[in-house]
Amino acid sequence: MIPVILSGGSGTRLWPLSRALHPKQFLTLHGKNSSLFQNTLKRLEGLDHIETPLIVANTEHRFLAAEQLLEIGISNATILLEPEGRNTAPALAAAALTAQARDNEALLLVLPADHVIREPERFHEAVKAGSAAARDGKLVVFGIVPDSAETGYGYIRRGGRSGDAIAPVAAFVEKPGADQAAKFLASGEYFWNSGMFLFRADRYLAELAEYAPEVLEAARNACENAQRDLDFTRLDADAFRRSPSISIDYAVMEHTRDAVVVPLDAGWSDVGSWSALAAATEADADGNVLSGDTLVEDTKRCLVRSESRLVATLGLRDHIVVETADAILVADSRRAQDVKLLVARLQATSRSESSMHRRVHRPWGWYEGMVDGDRFQVKRICVKSGASLSLQKHHHRAEHWIVVRGTAEVTRGEEQFLLSEDQSTYIPIGTRHRLRNPGHIPLELIEVQTGSYLGEDDIVRYEDNYGRSQS
Repeated sequence: MIPVILSGGSGTRLWPLSRALHPKQFLTLHGKNSSLFQNTLKRLEGLDHIETPLIVANTEHRFLAAEQLLEIGISNATILLEPEGRNTAPALAAAALTAQARDNEALLLVLPADHVIREPERFHEAVKAGSAAARDGKLVVFGIVPDSAETGYGYIRRGGRSGDAIAPVAAFVEKPGADQAAKFLASGEYFWNSGMFLFRADRYLAELAEYAPEVLEAARNACENAQRDLDFTRLDADAFRRSPSISIDYAVMEHTRDAVVVPLDAGWSDVGSWSALAAATEADADGNVLSGDTLVEDTKRCLVRSESRLVATLGLRDHIVVETADAILVADSRRAQDVKLLVARLQATSRSESSMHRRVHRPWGWYEGMVDGDRFQVKRICVKSGASLSLQKHHHRAEHWIVVRGTAEVTRGEEQFLLSEDQSTYIPIGTRHRLRNPGHIPLELIEVQTGSYLGEDDIVRYEDNYGRSQS
């Protein structure tokens, strides 16, 4: 059984914490020490005959995915890079074609990277229950046993007899209205569509060939012309973009005659909004879900989250308050699904708050904006042990580096020298330069940039360890 982890989402309804370049699956939202992506992989522990995972990721998130895999001890995963999101059907086609190189009849356990499952033992039981049917050629979908008349999910209507551990799928149903959802809940014949699947690679590809051949053709061409890039496999961009953007539900599951549903009652949530996260998290006596440095008074049924400073509330009811270093969200809990409207407005005006945080992660470490002024800005930079930035130059800015922790190896023009704590150097405009951490502890420094233009696109790369563009 090969786990296929779909990690290409953007999570716009969890703004301002989730952003395009650091989306929700790579955030620590539920639990203390691991991201949703990491928890998805940890949840597999205890299942029998699990192979190394196959990750499908957006090319912009490749280093985030690789770093988080290493943090939990996974060093041999296959990471497929999508040049752009085309929904789940083509992503899974590329995954199935890649899995066939290991075993034509390999079982694929398809899991979105951003779900919460509070009872993993029950999840294991459901996977084991569906394995035999999947080996026999069925396409298994895991249906969540509903506990409310939810209007934000698609539904699955089961056929067969009530109480069967596995039942044929009678119909897939679009997101219902409130009255219809209440009828679904009362009938006991409907499940929420979890977006988790189990099937043989060859069976999925055969169904795709019958019902969505253009998706299969595009994915096959993208895999045949894929290129290796460090530890990643880049799907061919031109070929992959020729695929229709379509989900596995529309492309295959709604048409196949071999779909079956396995009920899953394991404390599941897709963490699709702040209200969903609050529902999946234990609340205090007043119904509040608090995180970070918070102070609440006469506040009930609220989610209050602080990332960088004290957040205090007084007299609030049914609100969402989320603070980050550069943005604060205050919303009525009933409007949690509409946070994406704010993100759309930010994107329409090209505001950076829609795509990145002040702390921007790079394969060598991270940098964080501290002060942004007229013709100058100040950044805090952290370089991992043994890592280095590219050999580069800037046309419009000079840089001053002050080491505050660790040791820096500096290349400046033809010079190369070491700086230790409390030492500094100056990089003039147009000078080739490079920063490397030769030590065993993280290198931290303060960078002061001065010049007429300070954008991140003012960079010419001559050498780079991470396969990034030369300009």
